[in-house]
Amino acid sequence: MSEPPPLAWVVGAGGLLGRHVVAALAGSGYAVRTSRVPWPEEDATLAVLEADLLRFVADRAGRPWLLAWCAGAGVVATDGARLESERRVFERFTALLGAERDDDGHGVVLLASSAGGVYAGSAGPPFDEDSVPAPLVPYGHTKLAMETVLSAAVARTGSRAVLARLANVYGPGQRLDKPQGLLSQLCLADATRRPVPVFVALDTIRDYLFVADAARMLVRCAALARHEPAGTGVVKVLASGRPVTVGHLVAEARRVLHRPLRTVLAPGRPGQVLDLRLASVRWAEVDALAATPLAAGLAATAADVRERVLARGRPRG
Repeated sequence: MSEPPPLAWVVGAGGLLGRHVVAALAGSGYAVRTSRVPWPEEDATLAVLEADLLRFVADRAGRPWLLAWCAGAGVVATDGARLESERRVFERFTALLGAERDDDGHGVVLLASSAGGVYAGSAGPPFDEDSVPAPLVPYGHTKLAMETVLSAAVARTGSRAVLARLANVYGPGQRLDKPQGLLSQLCLADATRRPVPVFVALDTIRDYLFVADAARMLVRCAALARHEPAGTGVVKVLASGRPVTVGHLVAEARRVLHRPLRTVLAPGRPGQVLDLRLASVRWAEVDALAATPLAAGLAATAADVRERVLARGRPRG
């Protein structure tokens, strides 16, 4: 009889990153589970997560497993009250993890968050895993607190943790009903012929990571984490390694989309800094998976956005 495949549970599988992580895990031979979580209700959310965790624990025995937390509606500009609710849910969930020992040593828990919120006030870009975090807004403080509670949980259980800090993730499937980064807004402007509000200076530097690459990188991180000592939490910065200015991004979008996109400078938001270049000094083989050029990623994202905008305007019947 063949051995069962490794088991994965993705929390937040409905989001941009989570959906691609599910696909990358399935492509790597995992049996993948997801959850339908009523996020606005804390107690109901915990009830669903606890029930799903019990089933996951029962089925993971004797096989490699991965719990990937890709959830979180918060972004850098999100207010503190909403983020505090997210932190409480995660803290209560990790307390449940601590009740189960990983005696086989096969388990990895992965937490994905935005590097920009963590390093916004840090000195000396490019920022890597050894840079001292210095968040400027509640988002960054919340993510650091979540990393701390997860590190404590795996220290108790003997599992490993990957504390993934990601560059600006973009790609097909981004939400169209709310601003989710300048790149997606450029693609939306291409589809709707509307001007794009730009909330930062054109010489602002950012790193843009294609979502399918990010998902493959996370899966590889989980595999490498299994070779770390039990109870270890590993910080990993995930970036393309090809930072660009906002001005360059706008020019590249115009070139790729063959359209004179209009931009409108808008008042800045808190927590936005000029230079957020990122680098990594850990697990170099993971960085090689960030292979999608910006032009190709832009084209794929724009095609997806254009198709969904057109579909939204079609009559039903």
